[in-house]
Order: sequence, then C-alpha cells, then structure tokens
Amino acid sequence: MNAAELFVQCLENEGVRRVFGVPGEENAALLLALDASTIDFVLTRHEQGAAFMAEVHGRLTGEPGVCLGTLGPGATNLVTGVANANMDRVPLIAITGQAGIERWHKESHQAMDVVGMFKPITKWASTILTPHNVPEVVHKAFKLAAAEKSGACHIELPEDVASQPADHLDPITKSRPTRPVPDRDVIFAALQVIRSAKSPVILAGNGVIRHGASTELRKFAETTGIGVINTFMAKGVISLDSVYSLFTIGLQAKDLVFRAIYDADLVITVGYDMVEYPPKLWNPDREKKIIHLDFVPAEVDENYRVEIEVIGDLSHALQMLNDGIHDNPFSIDPTRQHAVRHEMMNEISAYENDDTKGPMRPQKILADVRKALGPADILLSDVGAHKMWVARQYQCYEPNTCLIPNGFASMGFALPGSISAAMIDDSRKVMAIAGDGGFLMNVQEMETARRLGSDIVVMVWEDGGYGLIEWKQDNIYGGHTDLSFGNPDWGKLADSFGWSYDYVDESPKLLGTIEKALDTAGPSLIVVPIDYRENAILTRRLGEIAMGL
Repeated sequence: MNAAELFVQCLENEGVRRVFGVPGEENAALLLALDASTIDFVLTRHEQGAAFMAEVHGRLTGEPGVCLGTLGPGATNLVTGVANANMDRVPLIAITGQAGIERWHKESHQAMDVVGMFKPITKWASTILTPHNVPEVVHKAFKLAAAEKSGACHIELPEDVASQPADHLDPITKSRPTRPVPDRDVIFAALQVIRSAKSPVILAGNGVIRHGASTELRKFAETTGIGVINTFMAKGVISLDSVYSLFTIGLQAKDLVFRAIYDADLVITVGYDMVEYPPKLWNPDREKKIIHLDFVPAEVDENYRVEIEVIGDLSHALQMLNDGIHDNPFSIDPTRQHAVRHEMMNEISAYENDDTKGPMRPQKILADVRKALGPADILLSDVGAHKMWVARQYQCYEPNTCLIPNGFASMGFALPGSISAAMIDDSRKVMAIAGDGGFLMNVQEMETARRLGSDIVVMVWEDGGYGLIEWKQDNIYGGHTDLSFGNPDWGKLADSFGWSYDYVDESPKLLGTIEKALDTAGPSLIVVPIDYRENAILTRRLGEIAMGL
C-alpha cells in the first residue's frame, strides 16, 4: 500500500461517498486509488464547478463535501468555490496535488505555495510530508471542517509522497466534535429577559439549519407566540404557512420585514451569522436588547451588543428554553407582527396572475416556480439581481430547500450546485435560477450534467448585463455604467450539450413549461426575458416604507 491508497482509505473511513474534481499529473496516484475504492470520482469540467458541487453536498448532507484539483492552475481554480463554502459555513475538504518535495527549493514548473494561498480562505491548510502523517492530517481536516463554525479545510499531497510505501498504517477512527450544553443559569437569565419583553422577535440564521434545530425553533415560536425572521441562508427554518413566519430579511435597505425588528424591544438571534446581514443594517442606533443563541460566542461588533450569550448546542438550548416556558407559560401580543406578515404575504402574491408578453416580472416568475416545486423540492439561486428577488419572494416549507450563497456570494454557483443536489436524493426535484452572467461563468458544467444524466432544470433570467451592479449604481450614484453584454443562441447552446430547451416570453405559458421540464428526464434549460424595471420600482417603494406599526 502506498500513501495515496492510505489516503483514500482514510477518506472511506470518514464516510466520503464521492469526490468532485479534475485530474492532473501530480494527483495521478490518488486517482488510481480512488478508482479502486468505494468512493465515486465525479469528473467535472472545471475545478470551480467541483468546489461548488462539494459545497452543496456539504450543505445538504451535513458531512464534508470533497473536491480535488492538481497543483498550480488546478489549485487556483478551486479557490473561489472553496472560499464560498468557507464563508457560507459549509464543511468542505479541498485536496490538491503538488510537485515532489525535491523540487521545492527551486523554481519549478507549475509549483507555487498552494497551502499559503488556501490559508486565508480555509479554517486549516496543511501539506502531508510523510506517509505517517496521512491518518492524522486527514482526520484533523474532517474534524475541523465539521466543527462550529463549520467551513473548508485544505490538504496538499505531493506526488512523491503519494507514491511512498505506507504499510502498517491505519486510518484514525472517525469522530465529530461534541457540542456542549448551555449553562442552566444562563438559560434562566435568558428566560427572565424574554418574559420581560413586550415585543420580542427572533432572527434565525444558517446555524439553525446546519445542526437540525428547526423543530425546536418552531416549537419555541409556537409556545411563546414570537415571530421568526430568517436570513437568506436560513429559509425554511419555519414553514411559510406558519403564522409565526415573518419571512426573509437581508436586503441592504429597509423592507416590510424590517419593521418587525424596528418595532422590537428584544431581538433573539438564533444561529445568526453577521457575514450574511450585518447588525448595522438592523440595529444602527445600537438600542436593541439582544440575546445571542449560538454554538460559539458572539462576534464583537459595535452594533451587536449582547445582553446574554447562550452558548452551546442550539437544539438543546432551545429545548431548555421550551422546557422553562412549559413550566411557566407566557405569550405575547402578536398583533403587530401579524400585520407585517400580512403585508409580506401580499408582496409575495403580487403579480402571480400577471399575464404579459415579453419580459416578465420577477414576482410572477417566482410565484410560478413556487407552484411547480413541492415542499421538499430544492431551488438553488445563483448570485445577481435575481438572488435578491428569490430571497424576498420565494419562501419555503422546509430547511435546505432553497440554497443561496450569501457569505462569499460567488456567481457561478447554481448550475454545478444543482448537479450535486440531484445526486443526493433523486426523489426531490431540483431547479436552479441564474442570471445570464452567472450561468455562463460555469457553462462548461452543462456537459457534466448531460454525462451524468442529471434531472435538473436551470432557468436563466436574461437581461444581457450585470443587472445587480446597475441596480446598486443607480441607487447610490443615480446612474450606471454600461454593463451590457451579448448572449449565445440559447437553443443552439442547449442542443450542443444535449439539454432540453424552452424559451418563454409569454407569462401564461411559464408554469406549464416549468412543470414539463421538471418531469423531463435529464437536464433542461429554460430562458426567460426578465423585466428588471421592477428593481427601481422596488427601491422606490422600500424608500417610502414608514417604520412603526
């Protein structure tokens, strides 16, 4: 047995089912070892696509996704996807090859400091310098990736080390970090503050989903009557049809949902991560009383001054709060939060029956997408102006049924991510929405989807430009630069990759087209012209919202 074969044994021991990646000379031994293992190697057309696929695997399974690249350009191609997973708090392992150690002291073809490059965008990065280190390095990477806050780790395996003998070495038994239970005195203090509040609100973040605390959060809302606002990446923590759901917050402008926080005298953050939605946007005057529930202590921020920190396993913390409330019940007057919910429900249903020819309103498109997808089906959003509309208009019944990258927020996520999502559970329909800019950033993965027979639908909102940047330039500077570009013949593009294809420019035909595509075997592309005049209309309306109810 050589070190590469031992490395793969360690991956098997950690429960790895598939590795996404692109081959290279320096990881040839590792690829041969993978071929002889129980692990599926998923060949992608670009390393960035591999990293996004690994991220979605990590988000949906909770186990680290694994991506692979070679040294030099293969490693640099991984960077954006790995950084995206790390800031989205997704467990991921990036593996790269490297030149033989005997070349490290001099200039050498494709050789660079890959570990140094990965250190700022991972929780940990290390080189394996001897076969004896393989079990420790692999297990440490997986353990750290899964530990809160979860994220990416990087392992580099030089080609000469990979080929060295590794007999009599064994993987380290798989383990994951245990999470401590919150202190009972802190729980009691938190309950006292909650009971004294007149208009508390819950701000739920991605941490609730990462460790399955949604059930206890829903029970907490039902027991207390406190409404729940979720961030972009916490969609589905509470069902959209729950009277306690106040929907999604995160636009960098005040919205109807913001009124619930504006009106609150206590904000209970649960699994909240300020990388998504900074406190200065919802607590600009620093007057909000805050209770922080999370796996780790609160980040220090001028606008996030915490009254009480409840640190430990989120499910257990919420269960302890629920038990305390059960022993001494109380409730709040929900009238004011119900008003917010009612107004947002009107927003979500706006234009759902809009019959137009030509460019369609985002609201109409997303209403039809919600009708076409079942409660457990998965929607992935790329990054662009459409992401803001997906976040605001598309709501969920269950956690992890709308995946939005909102930490690093990289374009190019949706197409490769949807391929990975479809591999995890073939009983759930998978759809992605991308702008024409983001879709073409990883268009090469259309071949991967066709080769794998991925049952996915990708909808492209076509506006021929970088619409989100234009939107923001208009808001800040009152005008925008020319950010327009050309697009391919979508039908020829789809046909060349073997995808089904529809172009829809009449809104009454949209729902039927989506349903047909979802029922069609293999990958399907739907292109719709988008009416982004709605961006300016929304901005104007948001600016006119009065705070206070």
